[in-house]
Amino acid sequence: MKKIVQRTCMGCNSKKNKNELIRLVLNKSGEMFVDETGKAEGRGAYICNDIECLEKSIKTKRLERVFKTKINNQLYENIRGVIIERKSKKENIQ
Repeated sequence: MKKIVQRTCMGCNSKKNKNELIRLVLNKSGEMFVDETGKAEGRGAYICNDIECLEKSIKTKRLERVFKTKINNQLYENIRGVIIERKSKKENIQ
């Protein structure tokens, strides 16, 4: 039986299955991005597929503390786009 990997959301601090979360990566060259594959090399952090969790992590600057670097607004906008896209796909399936 295959083990289901769980990770903690940086917004709400709840544990969820890895495939339900959005992975953010800081690679060795200092580039930060949303990892759609979940397999990119670098330091990873996870956030729920929820705007509220994103807003909470922005307000508390938790992602900046985890990555030990300043995060520009463009990355936050990219994350918002991914959340909106995933929600619309989920609604279309149902």
